[in-house]
Amino acid sequence: MAAAAGSGTPREEEGPSGEAAAPQPQAPTSVPGARLSRLPLARVKALVKADPDVTLAGQEAIFILARAAELFVETIAKDAYCCAQQGKRKTLQRRDLDNAIEAVDEFAFLEDLSIPFPDITVS
Repeated sequence: MAAAAGSGTPREEEGPSGEAAAPQPQAPTSVPGARLSRLPLARVKALVKADPDVTLAGQEAIFILARAAELFVETIAKDAYCCAQQGKRKTLQRRDLDNAIEAVDEFAFLEDLSIPFPDITVS
């Protein structure tokens, strides 16, 4: 959003087609106690160091890996929850994850994996 000339009030910027452009995401504000990552970075770093092919991993790389893992878990969980809702349930079951994996091409690399998964109730 930009300020209208001389008025001091914000106005929406227009895109190339004359339509209002989507608002730009704002940088997170510094809130005491706020974390940039919900996963413990020390645990992510330990997992990265467990790989014999990795010799060095900078703090930025660890943070990016943690954030990517968060986004991946969030995405697959949302897709699995949609499958649970279609079955009129609030509890995620293994079959919901399996259905989400089958339905979304980006999850094809997870097909044919046998990973134990407990049922999770979403309130």
